[in-house]
Parts: sequence; C-alpha cells; structure tokens
Amino acid sequence: MEEIRLQKFLADNGIASRRKCEELIESGKVKVNGEVITKLGTKINPDRDEVEYNGKKIKISKKEYTYILLNKPIDYVTTVKDQFGRKTVLDLVKTNKRLVPVGRLDMYTSGAIILTDDGNFVYKVTHPKHEIEKTYNVTVVGKVSNIEIEKLKNGIDIGGFITSKADVKILKVDEEKNITRLQITIHEGKNRQIRKMCEAIDKKVLSLHRSKIGNISVKDLKIGNWRYLRESEIQNLLK
Repeated sequence: MEEIRLQKFLADNGIASRRKCEELIESGKVKVNGEVITKLGTKINPDRDEVEYNGKKIKISKKEYTYILLNKPIDYVTTVKDQFGRKTVLDLVKTNKRLVPVGRLDMYTSGAIILTDDGNFVYKVTHPKHEIEKTYNVTVVGKVSNIEIEKLKNGIDIGGFITSKADVKILKVDEEKNITRLQITIHEGKNRQIRKMCEAIDKKVLSLHRSKIGNISVKDLKIGNWRYLRESEIQNLLK
C-alpha cells in the first residue's frame, strides 16, 4: 500500500472526522511506531507502520471494493456524468456503488472497460509504467500491405508521438467489400491511439472494438452486458 497522510488513515479507520483527527494528532494522542506524532501532514505506510490512538493499536478497516467488466456498446461515453446529456457507461450498470471508469474508450469504440470504486486500483492500472496490454479488433477500408503492418508494429508517428512496438495481425481480408480486419495489441493509452495509428498509414477506421484488457476478455460477454471481475483477474492486473 502507498503512503497516506496520518489524519486520512485515522479517518478512514473510523476514529473521527478528518478535521477531528488533525486535532487528535496535534494534542499528542497518536503514536506511529511507538513515537508520539504531533505534526500534521505526516505520512505513513499502513502495511508497514503501526499506529496507536489512546494507547490502542488501530486495526485497518478492510473496505469491500467493486470491480466490474463491461462490454461497452458504441454511442456511450466513458464518464460518470456527461455535460451534453449523452448516455454513459454507468447507465448500463445498475448499482448503488459510486463507480468510475478505469481509463477511457471513445464514444464510437465498443468493448472492454472496467468500472470500480477503488481509487488505488485505477491509479495502478492506468499508470503508464505498468504497461498493461490492450487488444483491439479494428476494421479499416482497403487492403493493408506488409510494409504498413511493419510500420504499425515497429512504431509510428501519430502527431508528434512515436508509438511503442505493437503486436499486429491480419484477421481477415475481404476483397469484395474492400476491407481488412486487424488485431492490434498495445500497452500505451494515448487518446484515440488506434485510430491515429491507422490514420498514419492512410486507412479509414470503420469499426473499433477493444476485445481484451490484459488477459481479461469480453469474448463471452454480450455487448451492453457486464460481470464482476474475479479475484484472480484483479490480482493479475495489479502485478
């Protein structure tokens, strides 16, 4: 667990309101690892440090978090509330939990999106250093050449940013309809990255679907449906 302010730790574990906890610290009623702490803003690591209030060790309250995998349809935005009144992913998930989307999918992209009320999970999963892979199925106009595939694989300029190496496969070529279906796996999360990568090889995107986040697939989840993540899936994303 990451370091947090002492007064927040006290409040999160039911001692008092955060403001009252600040008063308790300043009055010398709180110890960290046996030492009285009176300075506000002191940070602790709940996994490592022992905190006492009035001589009693504080036991960490375990909060039950919710983790949901949704197969998002197009025409839904990945925000909690939309200023333009458009449909949001939370309209599809009926729960009294205060969930937020983990990352984003644009309005015209369907597929895997995770919703949770665990802020620490959101931070860890979306931080670039964790390099969690996302897999997309994309249909473009025209035939994609081997040279263009190599450009997508090895990094391509999408407006001042060179993408990292990607895994790119051709799933289907339909010469009659003049379309190609690709599978592209990336670990970055730049805004509209897959669309921009395709635009960089002069290919118009007809449809875009995120099929997997890490090893978590929506293959068996109908568009618009959702399920709770399994504990093993949560831990796999947090590795």
